[in-house]
Amino acid sequence: MLERQAAEHGARPAIVVEDAARGRVDRLSYGELKAASDALARGLMGWGVRPGSHVAVMAPNCVEWVLLEYALASIGAVLVTVNPSLQEDEIGYILGQGKISHLMFAAGYRRYDIAAALVRLMPDLADVRGGVRSGEVLPALTHLALIGAGDARFAASFDDVVALGAGQDLAARRAGVRPGDVVQIQYTSGTTGRPKGAMLTHRSTLNNAWLMGRRAGFRADDVMLSAMPLFHTAGCVCNLMGMLVVGGCLVTMDAFEPERMLALWQAHAATVINGVPTMYARMLDHPRFGDFETGSLRLANTGGTSIPPSLMRRLRDLTGAEPMIVMGMTECSPVITQTDPADDFETRITTAGRALPHTEIRIVDPESRALCAFGEAGELCIRGYLVTVGYFDMPDKTAEALDADGWLLSGDLAVLEETGHLRIVGRLKDMLIRGGENVYPVEIEDCLLGHPDIAQAQVVGVPDADLGEEIYAFVLLREGAALQPEAVRDYVRTRLARHKLPRHVEVVDSFPMTANGKIRKVALRDAAAARVAEMREGSRA
Repeated sequence: MLERQAAEHGARPAIVVEDAARGRVDRLSYGELKAASDALARGLMGWGVRPGSHVAVMAPNCVEWVLLEYALASIGAVLVTVNPSLQEDEIGYILGQGKISHLMFAAGYRRYDIAAALVRLMPDLADVRGGVRSGEVLPALTHLALIGAGDARFAASFDDVVALGAGQDLAARRAGVRPGDVVQIQYTSGTTGRPKGAMLTHRSTLNNAWLMGRRAGFRADDVMLSAMPLFHTAGCVCNLMGMLVVGGCLVTMDAFEPERMLALWQAHAATVINGVPTMYARMLDHPRFGDFETGSLRLANTGGTSIPPSLMRRLRDLTGAEPMIVMGMTECSPVITQTDPADDFETRITTAGRALPHTEIRIVDPESRALCAFGEAGELCIRGYLVTVGYFDMPDKTAEALDADGWLLSGDLAVLEETGHLRIVGRLKDMLIRGGENVYPVEIEDCLLGHPDIAQAQVVGVPDADLGEEIYAFVLLREGAALQPEAVRDYVRTRLARHKLPRHVEVVDSFPMTANGKIRKVALRDAAAARVAEMREGSRA
């Protein structure tokens, strides 16, 4: 697809990376993007990346990330996306479970020293130079390279990798790549608390982006602005591939900041924005919103959490932009349903739309697996080209998620109307969504239980006007122990990514139990919501 766009529209702007952390702006036309990604692809081949190699990229949005996505796909390697805010243990798990052979990483992210974390994880790196290692810890990982500047003397540089491309036959390698080959592994957590690597293919991701863009009405003259991270499918599929398939231009930010995004909205005359509701709300609420020209926007794309209809009405009133709401999940490449511009406005802001073409959805009873009637709530199931081929090296988890007929069990409680419109009404699992990030309580609970003074822990979500949901942790201390809530937060802060940090911590004497001895999580959720409501009332008094 990139080769085609470069041949037909070589001079057309393809990508602008607004990299504030490094104080630079990178701009590439389609012709320049292809030339740079081809040069990198040859370098990766010279670096020892083979067809099917698992190459992890751990960095914020940057031009190197974009080039790596295209280059790795073109040589039949597998891109494994890694959130740069993950802590040492989380990084180690993905590098090990994912059988990563090559790692491209930024030295740091938001004051977090990634390079130092890697040295702690692999002590042999202290004596490594040039980015080639052989160690007992994570033995599959043999090559490391640094994206950008920073103190990582053990790693090769990005430019060093590109320079290895002399004499590499890229055309022959590219000819061996097939549509059904795995192109990405995206890690997503489950109720076990251990992340699972969803394997997505060339066919599933590129077609999903194309079908999403076609329904939305993306055009070659569109300029999409987004701060969605490239390590999520929203960034690397919906944004990057979404603009690629129509020949449009993506302006991507390395991090979201409302005033900066408003300035870029005006500077680039953005016609499409992709963001979670929190981003739109923070821009609309910004005291300088009225100082910026926002009339260029025609499509406001959002998803990932409950979408307040009042927010979408306000957005259209203030900017004239029409809403485009999607429902997706990583395992579905990611978009499952999407609103249709032909639907009336109220339908577009109160439903998750209809299934994209070539996508089957059905609602079943969670217990009996019998089909539900139209208008009846049940578990959403999905089948089609978009569904993951499985979780990497986890056959049991794959069998739990995909039935014998190819239906993916989403864990979402939904209602399908006779018109084909889908409404998400809840979640069968306990997952909560904080600011667009999926958060799985059991992962936080497992972390809390690692504290020597904590005997039991339960985590639930509570409504939050800004982030959609916030994290509320209940902890039961061991006998004789004394622990303050802030100390609990400090413990989690050093072990998990910041979007998993509980906002509220309550020390309790006991948990509500069912007759058969199970903790009543519903009662905890209700209690947490009541406590938060009381705190808000108290702050207004």
